[in-house]
Amino acid sequence: MLRPPGTGNARLQQTGIGVLDYELAGEMAASLGNAGKRAEESLAKLAAHGGGEAERNDLVREAADAVYAYFIQRELCGLKRHDDIVRQMAIPRAVLARLGAR
Repeated sequence: MLRPPGTGNARLQQTGIGVLDYELAGEMAASLGNAGKRAEESLAKLAAHGGGEAERNDLVREAADAVYAYFIQRELCGLKRHDDIVRQMAIPRAVLARLGAR
């Protein structure tokens, strides 16, 4: 079992800032996971689209909104670089262009 430095065999007190930090970290992780899932789902819908241009434009907008929300959530968690995510999720240029990427 891992223990934070300086705790020895004593149990950590479950009060104040330690509890709050733990809860905040859990909420941040859950929010990041949810935002990533929404981005993946919207990108999958866009990739599977085979219909008209108007519907595709709506899907591109939806995907851009979801990816933007995911990027913001990542930045709030301290993750500033998105290059690997762009490659891993295969985010299309049309979506990146709506985000202002070049």
